[in-house]
Formats: sequence, C-alpha cells, structure tokens
Amino acid sequence: MSEELLDRRVGWALFAAAFLALLFTQRDVGFTRDESVYFAASEAYASWYQLLLRDPGRALEDQAIVAHWDPNHEHPALMKTLFGWSELVFHRSLHLASPALGFRLPAFAVAALIPLLVYRLGRKVSGRRAALFAAVSFFCVPRQFFHGHLACFDVPVAAMWLLVVYAFVRAQETPRGWIWAGVAWGLAIATKHNALFMPFVMAPFSLFLAWKHTRGRPEADRLFQQFVSVHAATAALFALLWLFQGEQQFQARFLALSPQVAIFLLGLGASGWCLWKLRAQSEEAFRALAPITAMAIFGPLLFIGTWPYLWHHPVDRTAWYMAFHAQHNHYTWFYLGTLLRQPPFPLAYVVVVTALTVPLSLFLPMVAGFASTCARAVASVWGRARAWVPPASWVEVLVLAHAVTSIAIISHPEVPHFGGVKHWFPSMPFLAVLGGISADRAAGELHAWLSRRFAGLKPQAVAGGLFALLLLPGVWGTARVHPYGTSYYSELAGGLLGAASLGMQRQFWSNNVTGVLPWINQHARPGERLYLHEVNGYSFRDYQRNGMLRADIVPAGGPQDATMAAYQYHQEFREHEYDIWEAFGTTRPSYGLYVDETPQVVVYRRR
Repeated sequence: MSEELLDRRVGWALFAAAFLALLFTQRDVGFTRDESVYFAASEAYASWYQLLLRDPGRALEDQAIVAHWDPNHEHPALMKTLFGWSELVFHRSLHLASPALGFRLPAFAVAALIPLLVYRLGRKVSGRRAALFAAVSFFCVPRQFFHGHLACFDVPVAAMWLLVVYAFVRAQETPRGWIWAGVAWGLAIATKHNALFMPFVMAPFSLFLAWKHTRGRPEADRLFQQFVSVHAATAALFALLWLFQGEQQFQARFLALSPQVAIFLLGLGASGWCLWKLRAQSEEAFRALAPITAMAIFGPLLFIGTWPYLWHHPVDRTAWYMAFHAQHNHYTWFYLGTLLRQPPFPLAYVVVVTALTVPLSLFLPMVAGFASTCARAVASVWGRARAWVPPASWVEVLVLAHAVTSIAIISHPEVPHFGGVKHWFPSMPFLAVLGGISADRAAGELHAWLSRRFAGLKPQAVAGGLFALLLLPGVWGTARVHPYGTSYYSELAGGLLGAASLGMQRQFWSNNVTGVLPWINQHARPGERLYLHEVNGYSFRDYQRNGMLRADIVPAGGPQDATMAAYQYHQEFREHEYDIWEAFGTTRPSYGLYVDETPQVVVYRRR
C-alpha cells in the first residue's frame, strides 16, 4: 500500500470515528441559547427552499426572501441552510431522527473534518505518529468535544479555516489546487465572519513563495511585480473612493454600474492576465499567487450565492452585517474574580483561559511545539541561529501563523470577550499540529533514553504509551463532565472546584439545565408554570418537542408568575436568585445540578 493511500485511509477513519463519537453522545447535550435560535432560523430557510420548488417566481421576490431569511440575518446562511435541509429530510420526511439530531447532523459531519484535516496537514510538516496524535488530541479537549455537538458556527468555522489552509498547501503541489483554495475560502466566509481575516494571513505566504520562485528569472519577476502592482493599485483606488465619497455615499453608490464594480472587475481581469502570462514562465509562482485571485473570485460568489437575503440588496445588507459584528455588544464575563463588563479587557485573557481549559497534558506539548517552531522560524531568516536549531519549512511557519491569528484577534482589549473559548477555536487545530510535533519529539527522546536500559524496545511502543498517557486526562475529563462541557477546567485550574475558587465563569449558554429536567419532569404538577432562568423561549420549546421536558409544563417569564424555577448559577445574575427567594418565600432549593460539588443549576419550588 502506498504512503498516500494509507494516509487517505487513516484520515477518513479519523473522520468516521469523530462523527460516530459525536453522534452517539449528542442526546444529552442541552440546547444553547444561540443553537435554538439557529434551529428556528434553519426551519425558516428550509421552508423558503420548499417555496422555491413550488412557486419560484414568488420565492425570488425580496418580500418572500425577507419573510423567510430575516431570522438571524446577522450570521451567514451556509450552515443554517444545511441544518434546515437535514432536519427536513431526516426528521420530517424520513422520521429517522429527532428534530435536534436532524439539525445537528451536518454539524457533526463538518466537525469530523477537523481530525481528518489536522492529520493531512500534520503529514505535510511531520511524520505519521505526530500527525495522528495531533488529530486525535483535538477532540480530547472537553470543551472542543462539547462544541462539536452543536448546530452552531464555532467548530464549523474552525473546520473551514483549516480547510482553506490545507487547500492552499495542496495548491502548491497540484495544477488545479488553486481553484479549491478559492472555493474553500468562499465556504469559510459563508460560515462565519472570522474567516474574513484569512487573506491578510495568507497573502504574505503567497507573495513570499512567488518571490522565491521568480528570483533570478527576469520575465517571471516582471510579471510578479505587475501582479503585485495591480492589487496595490486596486486597493489604492478603493481607498480614494472611500475618502472622497465618504462611507455612506461609497456604500450607496456601490451598484452594478458603478466605479466600485468597474475597479474590482478591472483589477480582477488584470491580475488574471498577469497570472496567465506568469504560468508560462513559472508554474510554481503561478500556484503560489493563483489562490489569492481564486479567493477574490469564489469568495463573493459563494458568500452571496448561499445567502438569498443578500440577493436584492447585496451591498447594503452586507454592510449591515459587517457593522453588526464590528460593534458587537459586550456581554458580562467572570474572570479571575472580576466581572468584565466593558473594554479594555485583560490582554492575557485568551492565553490564561486557554491554559485553564485545555488539559495540561495537551497544553504543555502545544506550548513546547509553539516555542520550538518559533525558534525554528527565526532560524529560517537569521543565519546565525541555524547553528542552534534547524530552520522551519514555510508550511510550519504557515501553521504557526494560523495558530496565533484567532488568539491575537480576540486578545485585543477592545474586542468583546464572551462565550468561553469558542471564539478562538480556529487557532486550536493548528496548535494541535504543533503539539503533535512536540509530543512525537518527546517520544523519540524517551525511546532513546529507555533503549540504553532496555534493549530491543520498539519506538512505536514507546510512542504509543506516551501518547496514551498524554491523551488520557482529556478523555477522562470529557467523560467526567459530559454533557456539561462549558463547565470543564483543567488540572492547572484545580478542576471546576478550583476554577470556582479562582473566580472563573462556571458555565454559559444555559445548556446545563438538562441536568435538572428529569427531576422537574418527575415532580412538576400538571400545568405547572416553570421559569427556566437564562433559557429562551426557543430552547424551552425545543426541550419539549424533543421529549426532554413534559409538554404540559407552561413557560413562565419570571419568578413572579412561576411556581417552580431553575436558576443558572452566574456571578453577574446573582440578583436573579434573590428575586426567586423573595417571590417564592424560601431560600432552600428543592434540587440542583452540582458538578464536582459546584452549583450549576438550582431548582426552587414556591411555598
């Protein structure tokens, strides 16, 4: 069997294992506030496609599009469309899945791409052992495993981000790989806005590789410079229009027949002409630059093409979408005993929270791999350093850059800090690759040391034993905390009990309420009015229609009109528990969910 065929089989085996692991552990995972909103939006999108099949003319009118696509239009539509189709097929049509499972199946499939892609990317920079460890380690982080279950966008955008990087690397090896790099980025920005930052990270590597391949070749170098000049001129013209017209006029005049569109098309055509001429001079330089042009082509096409909400007013509605995320609300978050309510936020927040939520046996290899690759990256550009460490390949530096990007963006003190660790998930697969390299190097050193004492010891046996020890804490932590993944804290924090003492957020997104629903179902009176603190109406409905909460129980808007209440423990909501005490006439809970002796959800009954 060839090496390539073996790697393909290993990669798809990892995909299958991840998909099945998520599938068989999803039933008890609660519905986060955002997820239930996406459920409702996905149903509306699916109903529009049904209308499109019945009455295309009516469906394509803007009024019909807005009626179906306005729900949750602050996020792109690709994943929600897949969620809606899946629920329509597997639940409503084939009756093979519950509504929640129907929505979540595409999320499982996209999440399962991460181990496959981590393995394939890892094989570009290291051996099979390191790549395999990296691939398995991603879902051995309990919080990442939890988020992999959700019909949300945080794990999918991490998968798409990883797909873009892998496609870019493959584009340097295959004639048509540049097309797939462009398509991958289009899918990424159609998943979540995070991916809009990617070209700023990819472009320097594209230009470096092209410069490297055109050095000493005058004609190829001239065409390379022309390509760069075209892009610089296009950017400069857009900047001038923005300055002269102002933001509002620039947006209002961005029409089909406008200077903005003319500049874009002329720039795209000129860069395409440069690439066509360059290909005859240097295939390698063409492969380095073509992915950037492909992103400019396929990115907007897929972003707009998968989101009917933009079709009638693409510029205005895209501008609103960008502005929404640029001015996102700041949610309160508990961090080291301080309620973070507004910027500036601590610069070290992301690094500290990562250290406290990734199992220490996986975090340390990540840190070691990151530091080692940084040193080798320096050695790549500083000749004197090469005497100390071997230089890093450009692919390793690419992995290093993407391991930093999401973390650096979220670490900015003015960027909203909420949602636990999910907003820098795109960095985690790349840190897993660096951790795999470090773990494999440690296995080699351990084998060399043990071989001096035990003759005939096989390196595979030593590596397998070490990898099992490193992965075990994550597997054990996942088993202990599941399905309450947002409550997990690592050994460095002292577990959840230690994190509570440190003053860290104990949970978020309200999904832990599933821990008290069985008790409520057993003890609630017929027609009892139940107040589920921090659980929105969509989630209440989803718990009932998925059989997790009795259908006769009535949702209450607050403790004043409820006879039973489930309070979600959050430091910023402490006054809500006092309101329950006052309304119910008792401070004594009837039941509660406690994870490692820390209160998560507490249930009260009115006297």
